[in-house]
Amino acid sequence: MAETGASPLPPTPSARSPLSRAEHFVWLTARVLEQRRFAYHFLGGTADAVETALAAYRNEDDGYGHALEPDLRGPVSQPLHAGHALRVLDSIGRCGGQRVERVCRYLTSVSTLDGALPAIRPSQRGYPTAPFVPVVDDPPSDLLATGPVVGLLHRNEVWHAWLFRATDFCWQAVESLRKSHPYEVEAAVAFLDSAPDRPRAEAAADRLGRMVREQRLAVLDPERLDASPVSPGYGPGEHHFPYDFARTPGSLARAWFTDEEMARSLDFLAAEQRKDGGWPIRWRQWAPGTALECRPMVTIEALRTLKAYGRAIA
Repeated sequence: MAETGASPLPPTPSARSPLSRAEHFVWLTARVLEQRRFAYHFLGGTADAVETALAAYRNEDDGYGHALEPDLRGPVSQPLHAGHALRVLDSIGRCGGQRVERVCRYLTSVSTLDGALPAIRPSQRGYPTAPFVPVVDDPPSDLLATGPVVGLLHRNEVWHAWLFRATDFCWQAVESLRKSHPYEVEAAVAFLDSAPDRPRAEAAADRLGRMVREQRLAVLDPERLDASPVSPGYGPGEHHFPYDFARTPGSLARAWFTDEEMARSLDFLAAEQRKDGGWPIRWRQWAPGTALECRPMVTIEALRTLKAYGRAIA
């Protein structure tokens, strides 16, 4: 007999549901961290288990390495790894306290002169790295690395000295964008969705949305992929869709797209699940191991996006 007050078990997905097929794929291919994350988001797993798995990637300098971000191999800490770790902590409601204070100390130690983050520091040199992530001696400040980190720290009401100049950098970078590409716009949205100055964020997002449509950065009709341009430097077929910009209905980017455009993109996302249960990666694949590690991450995010928009996954 069940104990009074015991937590209910999560619903059992049907044998052929998107969730059950994805579960099989995750157990078959994923790293321990993604297995724990999948269990947390969809199977009633615990946040403690996710944190324990994430801790294996932490270094003595309070940064993260060891290919946490699969396209950067090797043990050394990098800002992109730290951003990945913070996204994991944010997703399980653990983005706060001493754990984040330590990460902010690391971010302070690796910031550029204007207080922002570079994408890759020179310490990555000598370790296998994706060819589309260049390693240079004096890396500049990078919105792709800084925007998502600043945004999620604000969303979790983290206050640290590092945030002040980094926030100023993000405002300057976002408001000066005139021609961009999807990943940069997505980083801008990650910042704007949680920036404290809401009227300023809404105005900036409105301008970015017009730019996305004018420069055709989002595929509005998935049935006409061939008619949609791919941004310079991207891999063949590396398209981006409305759900890439607006991961949840509450995102400022949701207003950029009509209900019909968003519905079409979500239909496309749901149909992208492969026979093995996982979703594909759309960026350039440069090593078999990294592609294998990335697909469970993409699969988890696809399911979370579909669930956020009320699509049936179980």
